[in-house]
Amino acid sequence: MYADRIVLCGASAYEQKYYFNPDFDALPQQVKEELQILCVMYTEEIGGILTLEFDEDGNLEFKTEALDADAMYDEIGSVLRIKQIRKEKQELLASLEMYYRVFFLGEEMEDGEEG
Repeated sequence: MYADRIVLCGASAYEQKYYFNPDFDALPQQVKEELQILCVMYTEEIGGILTLEFDEDGNLEFKTEALDADAMYDEIGSVLRIKQIRKEKQELLASLEMYYRVFFLGEEMEDGEEG
């Protein structure tokens, strides 16, 4: 069904827009709102474009990019902020990966894992 990378959500400081993949509409509203806040706050603070993408194995990755002419983009701050987000939102991110693996990749949940 999904062979390559699938974008979960993203935000752009340039267009001041947020995108959420409608394929994930079944996620709870609270999770969708938390993702929106996470992405928008990142782009407000750091600049550039942030997307959260699932790779072919179901790992959630943070992808960032900035225009070459964007002197305001904080590349070092980006790395530090993503590290902080991964630490603070560890449970949310792990749950999203599990959700993707079960409902999109068709994997079985292992004993002891909760959904």
